[in-house]
Amino acid sequence: MKKSRLLIEHTYDFELLGLVSPVKDYKMAWLINRDLQLGLRKEVDLELEFVTSPNLKISQYFLSLPHGFVQLLKNRALNSTNQVSYLVPELKSMDYFLLVQDETFQISIDTFVQELSKNQFIQNVMKLDIEKLKSKENLLTY
Repeated sequence: MKKSRLLIEHTYDFELLGLVSPVKDYKMAWLINRDLQLGLRKEVDLELEFVTSPNLKISQYFLSLPHGFVQLLKNRALNSTNQVSYLVPELKSMDYFLLVQDETFQISIDTFVQELSKNQFIQNVMKLDIEKLKSKENLLTY
């Protein structure tokens, strides 16, 4: 019998910022809300199940827009065996990821970078190229 394979190509129709900051996730969401006039709200922790490694619970904050979303994800978390794991292991230096999808192009990612760079609690803000990440599938949470 002939076997068929289903090939799925994911679309990454969002922009990605990497944030370095020692603050807790709830304070980071508050800082982003204050500096960018957003309304990120705490959502149920995102649980990722991997075939070869333990499950991972990621803290997330979310804002739904009429034509998109803004999502804050914590990079570092404890897995089901209480060891430190990363949402995007090749970027261990990043503490948070800010995903921004806006199909109306009213949100400027460069403005986000400028405003967040002014914050004394955020040490670094970087615009990241999603296509260069090995584990970019981990960022598909919707």
